[in-house]
Amino acid sequence: MIKTSTIIFLNDKKEVLLFLRDNKPNIPDPNKWDLFGGFGEKGETPEETIIREIKEEIEMVLKNFKLFKVFNWRNKQQIVFYKTLNINPEDINLHEGQAIKYFNKNELLKMDLANTSTQVLEEFFKKFGFE
Repeated sequence: MIKTSTIIFLNDKKEVLLFLRDNKPNIPDPNKWDLFGGFGEKGETPEETIIREIKEEIEMVLKNFKLFKVFNWRNKQQIVFYKTLNINPEDINLHEGQAIKYFNKNELLKMDLANTSTQVLEEFFKKFGFE
């Protein structure tokens, strides 16, 4: 089974940091907002995968993150972590995607997000009692 690791970055205003995927027709869900993360490489733990992915995507050394949930989708297992991150998106060096931005719950639930991000965020909001 394919394994992916994803992280939800949340600021103190309860906004979630997403990136806008590249607008390339050969990638899944081009030009849609998405959570950070990616596919595990052979021999990697889910924690090692998310640390590597975040270093590649935004040049951040990821520490002090927590497991949210393991989702078993039809064709993959998605391990979702979360972490509080209060950073100005303009201060982030984005290497994959077109843009980076925080969104609140109301904005997120109206958006057509990439991959399984909508389902993951709905469960996250439910578990942590977002208004």
